[in-house]
Amino acid sequence: MKRLSMTIVEYMGKALKMDEKEMIIFEDGRQSIRINYYPPCPQPEKVIGLTPHSDASGLTILLQLNDVQGLQVRKDGMWVPVKPLPNAFIVNIGDILEIVTNGIYRSIEHRAIVNSAKERLSIATFCTIRHNGKVGPAPSFITEETPAQFKTIGFEEYVRNVFLRKLDGKSYLDAMRT
Repeated sequence: MKRLSMTIVEYMGKALKMDEKEMIIFEDGRQSIRINYYPPCPQPEKVIGLTPHSDASGLTILLQLNDVQGLQVRKDGMWVPVKPLPNAFIVNIGDILEIVTNGIYRSIEHRAIVNSAKERLSIATFCTIRHNGKVGPAPSFITEETPAQFKTIGFEEYVRNVFLRKLDGKSYLDAMRT
């Protein structure tokens, strides 16, 4: 998963014609995994499996393990279901990549809902930058015409601040805006 995430990040940087050194912050970055189990619920309209949020990571790679829908993404103010495809990964851009690209790549707000009859299983891998790195816009995206949209802070402070907040849309990303 680490190699896959690094390949994706590398190609994203190339697509933006970034200096390769600016994406090196993801090399030796942290990677974590979360296994999600959403049991069936007879009244799914009264429960949210995971509140709306964007991931604080750079990149999230998700595998939906069964054919039960539950992941939804916000597009144009509406919640759109993501149909599970067998053996396919879903790749979400996280807040760190939105910050590094100065808003060019946007993190995706998403949520998980439960099903009334079937359980839902997924595995998510979160890829971030190296422990001693800085979270901020890459220098190649800051010009007089396009000033920095986000603050630059150390990764440790970034993570500490993320955990001080609850999952609430893109609230932390908004707090990072200049």
